[in-house]
Amino acid sequence: MTKDLIFNSERLRTARLMNGYSLQELSDKIENMVSKQSLNKYEKSEVVPDTEKVEKLAAALNVKPSFFYRAPKVTLGELSFRKLQDFSVKESNIITEKIRDFLERYIELEESMGITEHFTNPVQDFIIKDSSDVEEATEIIREKWNMGFDAISNVIDLFEDHNIKVIEVEADDKLDGCQTIVNGIIPVIVMNKNVIKPCDRKRFTALHELGHLLLNFEKSIDEKQQEKLCHRFAGAMLMHKSAVIKAFGEKRISTSIPELGAIKLKYGISIAALLYRLKDLNIISANFYKHFMFMLSITDQRKVEPYPYTGKESGHRFKQLLYRALAEKKLDYEKAAEISGQTEQEIKDCVFSTNGNYSILSPLSCG
Repeated sequence: MTKDLIFNSERLRTARLMNGYSLQELSDKIENMVSKQSLNKYEKSEVVPDTEKVEKLAAALNVKPSFFYRAPKVTLGELSFRKLQDFSVKESNIITEKIRDFLERYIELEESMGITEHFTNPVQDFIIKDSSDVEEATEIIREKWNMGFDAISNVIDLFEDHNIKVIEVEADDKLDGCQTIVNGIIPVIVMNKNVIKPCDRKRFTALHELGHLLLNFEKSIDEKQQEKLCHRFAGAMLMHKSAVIKAFGEKRISTSIPELGAIKLKYGISIAALLYRLKDLNIISANFYKHFMFMLSITDQRKVEPYPYTGKESGHRFKQLLYRALAEKKLDYEKAAEISGQTEQEIKDCVFSTNGNYSILSPLSCG
């Protein structure tokens, strides 16, 4: 299928960086069938590899030969990694290229369906100066996204419903999550699947990154303040102020783990985040908060909280679009396999399965 297509040098570089190889390391991987200098010429479009070398490179880089013949569709914006200074260039390249690869496939899938929906930031023109502005911003978002004051059943579904793409990648545990705007119009939130967290904490992390993505901070607010305000945003999105007051009242001198656990299970918010929310809203005192968190720490209930939240956090849109495209004959099985990263047989097994046990990789899964 590749004989009439054009080899794309950028795709070779993407695959190499995605695997964390230098030019020399890739040459070594293919037993010096192609030298470092020749690989460099391939990536600069100065020389085009023949079919035998393309197949050898594909095998070494864990991609199909067709990978090198797709034109790039994505120009990434700056990835806002927290603690970016702790990452090596190699680590950053691996993460960036994995995101690029997934987005290229996702956008190609959307284009095959003629989907042109665009993201709109509901608080783009709202300037955040302090915590009260954060509370107001969540009000605006909830209203424009028709959320009401109820608990969020699936954070990732919420994002996807509003044209935000969520991707899970393997990265060093220094990274919880990051976000960026791609092509100036596509918002992306990235989660690290290597950081093992209870589902309630993953929900908080995802909403924290949404805060970084949506909130327009006043220029005087430094990075440390932004982090705190995004924490506040995540807590407010998980449990609206009116819901907190309804559950706890406007002022409390104490609370208990069973009470907090019941609310945790309803709203999918960790006990630690819920206590912080109560402190933020001045329902409990700072001293009580500090005492309670200390108690959780010395009893090992801060690391492994009681009342585990068993909700599921997973994105469904990529899979749904893929099977819709197949059903409407917008894609054949070969193209669907290329876009999904599976074999044609795996796709067919899913389509003709009677148990609905789809195996296509989801952008994000939890629990």
